[in-house]
Amino acid sequence: MTPRHGVVVLAAGASRRLGRPKQLVEIDGETLLHRATRAALATQPADLVVVLGHEATLLAAEVSDLDVRCIAAMSWQRGMGHSLRSGTDALYPDCAGVLIVLCDQPALDALHLQQLVARWREAPRGAVASGYAQTVGVPALLPRDWLHGADFAGDRGARGLLQARAAETRVVINEALARDIDVPGDLPAGDYV
Repeated sequence: MTPRHGVVVLAAGASRRLGRPKQLVEIDGETLLHRATRAALATQPADLVVVLGHEATLLAAEVSDLDVRCIAAMSWQRGMGHSLRSGTDALYPDCAGVLIVLCDQPALDALHLQQLVARWREAPRGAVASGYAQTVGVPALLPRDWLHGADFAGDRGARGLLQARAAETRVVINEALARDIDVPGDLPAGDYV
């Protein structure tokens, strides 16, 4: 039987360095949040949870046309790790893997996420992560049992877990994912609204 995966889209942060919600930055008329969530749905997950915190109502409206569940991370101010824990705990029990997606990587597309899922299904006891800028990170698909009891304190997401279990993690290179949106200088004139 093909193992099923769920998706956790992390979108709870306040984007303090950018000065406005990065989730609402638009590329070709589509917000980064909608774009990332739509791409994740193309992997045909068993479940997809969008984890919200800051401006939760506004951001939930951005994905209201998509077949997803939005949840509020009660401790989102304490960092990405708390949001990841909330999202993972909310996924349906039959999700054997968790695809972790951020919404601040403008180059993220469905094809890359589908490649991660296909590689993970070949060996679902291990993880598959994205490689860029000489690092291994998200998006990544991890076995759900790796996440039980993992230390995601503060802003620690999955990267530390991927590093600790590097021998069990395969990498799909996509250098375009190194570019993310964090500060106003990350918004080139003419490319984004």
